[in-house]
Amino acid sequence: MLKDVVAVEWTGGYRLLLTFEGDERRELDIRALVSFDGVFEPLKDPAYFRQARVDADVGTIVWPNGADLCPDVLYEASRPVVST
Repeated sequence: MLKDVVAVEWTGGYRLLLTFEGDERRELDIRALVSFDGVFEPLKDPAYFRQARVDADVGTIVWPNGADLCPDVLYEASRPVVST
């Protein structure tokens, strides 16, 4: 079941806090998904990596060069954030 990403927050290093539809928050270390070559090479630069934003038209995160990742892949690779 496809859930769109509705918010993204950088949490340090190559980690992101993603909020999916329904306010489900999940944490992801992008290094588990990206080899930092090709379209993802600019993400090696921490300042560039932090420019991740949500593109509501496609329901996922994107970077200025157009690099993006499928929200299903992001969901499956991330882990739930437990509120305390």
